[in-house]
Amino acid sequence: MSRITPFASPLLLGFDAMEKTLERISKASDGYPPYNIERIAADSGAPERLRITLAVAGFSEEELDVSTEENQLVIRGRQVEHGERDFLYRGIAARQFQRTFVLADGMQVLGAGLKNGLLSVDLIRPEPARMVKKINISVSQ
Repeated sequence: MSRITPFASPLLLGFDAMEKTLERISKASDGYPPYNIERIAADSGAPERLRITLAVAGFSEEELDVSTEENQLVIRGRQVEHGERDFLYRGIAARQFQRTFVLADGMQVLGAGLKNGLLSVDLIRPEPARMVKKINISVSQ
């Protein structure tokens, strides 16, 4: 039995990669660490920015990694155990994570900062140049 996808229309050409991206996003359902995404309005000629803020309490700068891979922003955290500790109760887990955000074409990462247990990653989305291209029609006989 074949599966019909929203991108199966003959009018949508070259959207195979987007379909795979949507499938990958639907499989990523882990809610750790929690995060916010906020829009920061454009000011004095600067383009609009987006800020992703993750709650990473307990992680140091050395235990966090922010990178871009193809069209994805990948944020990883890996806590390192410091020696033998004898916990009477352990409610704060030292757990690793990987959070992935798919970036649209043209999105750029400005930088990342860690303050008070919150990791903030700033992105910009430059306004694309609007262009119209005339296609010549050749006549063959």
